Amino acid sequence: MMLISLKRIFRSGFLDFWRNSVVSFSSVFVLTVTLFVIGCLLFLQATLESTLRELSDKVDVNVYFVPTALEADILGVKSQIEALPEVERVEYVTREQALENFRIRHADDQLTLQALDELGDNPLGAVLNVKAREPSQYESVARFLETSPALSKDEASIVDNVNYFQNKIAIERLAGFIDVSERVGLLATIALAAISVLITFNTIRLAIYTSRDEIAVMKLVGASSAYVRGPFVIEGVLAGVVAGVLALGLFYPLTYWLGPITEQFFASINLFIYYRAHFAEVFLIVMGSGVALGALSSFLATKKYLRV
Repeated sequence: MMLISLKRIFRSGFLDFWRNSVVSFSSVFVLTVTLFVIGCLLFLQATLESTLRELSDKVDVNVYFVPTALEADILGVKSQIEALPEVERVEYVTREQALENFRIRHADDQLTLQALDELGDNPLGAVLNVKAREPSQYESVARFLETSPALSKDEASIVDNVNYFQNKIAIERLAGFIDVSERVGLLATIALAAISVLITFNTIRLAIYTSRDEIAVMKLVGASSAYVRGPFVIEGVLAGVVAGVLALGLFYPLTYWLGPITEQFFASINLFIYYRAHFAEVFLIVMGSGVALGALSSFLATKKYLRV
């Protein structure tokens, strides 16, 4: 008996979806816009995270050693820094590599290169590039570098300079910007999602309003609430599926067009490549949201007319 009822519910839902073409079109249109907004929020969040990650990767603390510092002592400092929980990685730049990097940076400055050649010796010391896990953690790393006994040899410091304090203001501003951006992005996502849900709910509620008399008659002749509500929920699910397919189809040309633009301006992300690489994730979120919104809105919208 239950299987027969389910079959009738599904059949009625499918038939009503195609028969009430105008109402179904309105529901699909609003759901498509809603899902399109949700998808755009996903791409916006991915772009923001990629940009912030790119900015964070450009920030580090450089420890410059005196030219006379022994490599064994420098590697000892490197090991201690790597052991800090705040540190993600440490790159060791030898004196020779530091000199080569200097020559590359000043390739157009012949006077500087000539003066360097006249010295006859490498005046640069080795460098440790320290990358913290979060920009806000650089201060604790710098404090460790100030107080670590490993930075001294025979009571003389083997460190020439730690550039954190010169860049402290910029690092703190970046950390604050990242924190504010994440909060604003989260609030904007929640607000837009809530607005989209309300619009979808009201549209489907208006669509079901046209069937209020039919619902009342079915209840009066003894139909259960689940049996009456079932076809409308199926209609909502179908509207969500169709809207999801349309939204996903719209994202393909949109991201194809925006891909080179985002790559040019943000460097770290191409939206078209991101869409193809994360299609399964986007598909599940968009289609899942469409089905959930359609079914839930229909379920709630019929509740008022079931009170007979």
